[in-house]
Amino acid sequence: MRPVVDETLCIGCGTCEEICPDVFQVGDDGLSHVIAADPVAACADVGCCEEAAEECPVDAISIID
Repeated sequence: MRPVVDETLCIGCGTCEEICPDVFQVGDDGLSHVIAADPVAACADVGCCEEAAEECPVDAISIID
């Protein structure tokens, strides 16, 4: 599983960063970004990527198999 943020949908609310700070971070541009060097391993290790995607208020996060 690899998380992807659609920057055209992201509103920079920070929900994903609150839920999964090892994987997501709101950048200086006000948008969320995947910051994990190996997002596939990070999602498997911390197990919060799916929750972050589900809680995103604008459905800007997708989990790609």
